[in-house]
Amino acid sequence: MGLIEVIMIAFGLAMDAFAVSVCKGLAMTRVRVRDALIVGLWFGGFQALMPAIGYLLGSRFSSYIEAFDHWIAFGLLLLIGLNMIKESFEKDSEEGCDCKAASVAPRAMIIPAIATSIDALAIGVAFAVVKGNGTGTPIGASVAIIGIVTLIISAIGVKIGGIFGSRFKHYAERSGGIILIIIGIKIVLEHLGVLTF
Repeated sequence: MGLIEVIMIAFGLAMDAFAVSVCKGLAMTRVRVRDALIVGLWFGGFQALMPAIGYLLGSRFSSYIEAFDHWIAFGLLLLIGLNMIKESFEKDSEEGCDCKAASVAPRAMIIPAIATSIDALAIGVAFAVVKGNGTGTPIGASVAIIGIVTLIISAIGVKIGGIFGSRFKHYAERSGGIILIIIGIKIVLEHLGVLTF
């Protein structure tokens, strides 16, 4: 995948973390920069770790699925995107977003950080199967982009939650899901020769 696709995927993946960060900010009586950065580091760190693990797992079997790897990448992106859109319409997310828990202590952050980064594991597998086709952004750079984008978006989410409340949470999840689906469709269209850029 090219740099633009990786950046778009990073933004798409960051939307779940953004939604939980908004919840965190909403629960805080006073949003401090330090707390926003801690939340960002937790979410960004796990969002970077999971695709790296997924890539390592996917690399083990990518040569066996080379003939249909584009369909696997499309399927993973489609499923993750649809799930994010579905969750955006649910009143209470199952991702550990407890708006009453403003704590940024490790015990309060580990579950939401893992829960919001599970999708990134599947993205890492998609990176591995698509990488088999040749050119693309190196996995180290891809992982760093995903982590940094999530860190920034999550820190901003805490601040937004503290100022505006949870109004933007569901729209962010929906947007992230749509972005991932579009990238999945683009992968298939490029493979079929419909798109050449």
